Amino acid sequence: MAAKLIGVLALQGAFAEHIAALKKCGAETFEVRTAEDLNKIDGLIIPGGESTTIGKLMNKYAMEEVIKARVAEGMPLWGTCAGMILMAKEIVDSDQIKLGLMDIEVKRNAYGRQVDSFEAELQLAGIGQIKGVFIRAPYVGRVWGEARVLSCHNEQIVMVQQRKMLATSFHPELTEDLDIHQYFLEMG
Repeated sequence: MAAKLIGVLALQGAFAEHIAALKKCGAETFEVRTAEDLNKIDGLIIPGGESTTIGKLMNKYAMEEVIKARVAEGMPLWGTCAGMILMAKEIVDSDQIKLGLMDIEVKRNAYGRQVDSFEAELQLAGIGQIKGVFIRAPYVGRVWGEARVLSCHNEQIVMVQQRKMLATSFHPELTEDLDIHQYFLEMG
């Protein structure tokens, strides 16, 4: 998928860092700000940020149904941190707006507040070892259906894949490691 156009949802959050990482991988990038923009891209990343805010903005700009339709057509989708929360079918103790695309249940802010942020070495199935940056991170409490676990930290699920959807509770875009961005590019 490296020759195709990868969109990064640019409503709120760490979108610039994803764009920089994708460019280092040789990918063409596009900042997605409208529902119409979603039809111009071949893959989408929903960045970390504040999941409630991103959800409300997606709703305001009528993006939810377009994202769901594009994913149903086979467009690869990757959510980091807040993006993972928005992709989940179930969010513990929350009725916030969500896409509900992945067969996962997530717990928001599962590792604590901002001051509890940390880095950890992670082993990723099919990728190898990388450093994970966790900032007010969620984790996956449960998977079912087609979702499969790619990585855990202290027995908590932190990376999952379902068909051409990828979700990480950590922030690969905040490290120099491009392995997960490359993995996403190859999913298409």
